[in-house]
Amino acid sequence: MPAVLKTILLLTVSNVFMTFAWYAHLKNLNNKPWMIAALASWGIALFEYMFQVPANRIGFTVMSVAQLKILQEVITLSVFVPFAVFYMQQPLKLDFLWAGLCLMGAVYFMFRA
Repeated sequence: MPAVLKTILLLTVSNVFMTFAWYAHLKNLNNKPWMIAALASWGIALFEYMFQVPANRIGFTVMSVAQLKILQEVITLSVFVPFAVFYMQQPLKLDFLWAGLCLMGAVYFMFRA
């Protein structure tokens, strides 16, 4: 499997964990003390790092750190929008499209020859 594809897959899994670590406590642990939410989030974040660190190491063999960062942001938005809409029951907004288009512009500038 090519390094770029491995990087994308690992970063996507990492982002699923990251998104849950950052935001799921707002829905699931809203009535618990913040320290409980923080500890639960740290536990989830451990799994995020188990995918993110190898993803960045693999990706850095074929991409610059700036390219990795922009790729990360695109994946983050791609994971966050379905999470926000389906899991957190937030309304789908046209602003998600505009943000995505801005990120696609960033991808173009970071990955052009």
